[in-house]
Amino acid sequence: MRQVLGDFRRLRDLLELSRWRIAVSIGWGILALGSGLALAALAAWLIARAWQMPPVLDLSVAVVAVRALGISRGLCRYLERLATHDVALRAMTTARTRVYSTLAAADIWTLRRTGRSSDPTHLRRGDLLTRIGTDIDDLGAVVVRAFVPIAVAVVLSVAAIGLLATVSPAAAAVLAVALAVAGVVAPWLSAWAAREAETAVRADRRMFTAAAVTVLDHAPELRVAGRLDSALGEAAAAGQRAVAAEDRAASRSAWAAAATPLSLGASVLGALLIGIILYGSGTGAPADAWQPASPGGITPMALAVLVLLPLSAFEAVAVLPAAVQALAHGRAALHRITAIAHSAPLGHPTHQHAAIDTTAIASKAHAGNAIASATHTAPANPAVPQVGSIEMPSGRRIAIVGPSGAGKTTLLMAWAGLFDAPRAGITFFAEDAHLFGTTVLENLRVARGDLSEEDAAAALRSVGLGDWLDGLPEGLHTELVGGAAAVSGGQRRRILLARALVAPADVLLLDEPTEHLEAEAGADLLRALLDEHSGLVAPDRTVVAVTHQLPPDHRADTVVEVRPGGRITLRAAAAAHSPGAR
Repeated sequence: MRQVLGDFRRLRDLLELSRWRIAVSIGWGILALGSGLALAALAAWLIARAWQMPPVLDLSVAVVAVRALGISRGLCRYLERLATHDVALRAMTTARTRVYSTLAAADIWTLRRTGRSSDPTHLRRGDLLTRIGTDIDDLGAVVVRAFVPIAVAVVLSVAAIGLLATVSPAAAAVLAVALAVAGVVAPWLSAWAAREAETAVRADRRMFTAAAVTVLDHAPELRVAGRLDSALGEAAAAGQRAVAAEDRAASRSAWAAAATPLSLGASVLGALLIGIILYGSGTGAPADAWQPASPGGITPMALAVLVLLPLSAFEAVAVLPAAVQALAHGRAALHRITAIAHSAPLGHPTHQHAAIDTTAIASKAHAGNAIASATHTAPANPAVPQVGSIEMPSGRRIAIVGPSGAGKTTLLMAWAGLFDAPRAGITFFAEDAHLFGTTVLENLRVARGDLSEEDAAAALRSVGLGDWLDGLPEGLHTELVGGAAAVSGGQRRRILLARALVAPADVLLLDEPTEHLEAEAGADLLRALLDEHSGLVAPDRTVVAVTHQLPPDHRADTVVEVRPGGRITLRAAAAAHSPGAR
């Protein structure tokens, strides 16, 4: 019980549940089912009273009340749904915001390099997708399917037992026992089945999702490596295990589902037998429906209420097995989500800027294109990658070179502020940036929402996509079905580069902007990017480009060479970009 209460508090804190909004939802739910309960009792009284053929005016108030209760039941149910889903959607939005913020703040590159287990993105993509998708949906379902229904069921059960006790305490006792079976035993069986399903089904489902995403993302590589069939077999086996676990859990859920109608039938039968006994012991005088007609007897109207009221009373507890299942799923989802949300994000990196040898760089003035260099070994800092501790050098055109894995991309991301707070006026062009399954124009508007069609076309032509654009059936409004799957690797790279060029940032950080392009075309494009007089990028904007193949006749101001182990060398050319040096 203590653990359950602790989970409830964590769930409330994670979702930031509003007590007032939940109270409003519960209130509307009580009015909805309360209208149904009152409708059943009043309708039973009206049917029995009409059988006695009293004056019509004696029934007019009851007839109007039955109509009013029928209308209010549907209206209050609608308002309860609105209020409950409002709470749930607000809570899910809050939970997703917290999880996304945690993922965004996590220093995943440092954690992965050091092997720290608190990395929330250490999960496989399919598993992470399940946690931020299905698991958060399960948390929202707890509000709609558990909290509100349980509170309403408790209030309505007490009201039904109290109402029936005014007619027959014995029948009320039978109803109380039946409601306890339907409201306690059946949910307990349902929770047992839910736990079995949670431990078995969810584990296999996560494995299936993770394996399926791996196959979808890396099918070509798996085929080349000869592992595609084994990966498909792993996904199929996980799916079969999940189906088998669902079948086993369903057999237990069947017993929970059967407990409610069995208890309902027992309650109605018990009330009927008690009513028959009481009715037979009295005269059946119609003067007062709620008091015995004679000592030990009841009226026909009370007999009808006694039999029909339990049918409506069970409407509130019928949803409790599903509510307990939602609670079980929600608790398990909460533990998985808090494993991400409570991962302590690393603090802001401590930037220890490198002391660059300005004397060596200044010596470039003694020769027109003399090269000056400075070497820096970044200090060990567990908060950030070592190469991230050097400050971005001055200059308008900067090239970063070095072998794979040396830390070029990490350095670029550090300059973009992705290890602490993103820096204004800087756009980071990721090597694996996403192309969306929408039009070419909308893919460029990701960087600038007010981009005109003329500027978008000019940007595409400037990166060498003019002929491709002219060949599109609808031009800029052609939809890229499947996103990156609709274009070649080189076209994708040029589209993403055009997106970076139209961004309103003053500093463009480009990670491998010419990768997947033909050698000559890529070299020409890189020369244009690193030449502030080429016209591709405005001279007052700064371009920093990571590349493996820097052309020897480049026009960069500074070349940053990143070596394994965190050693960084800066080479600056004095007149490399001046018009006279061309």
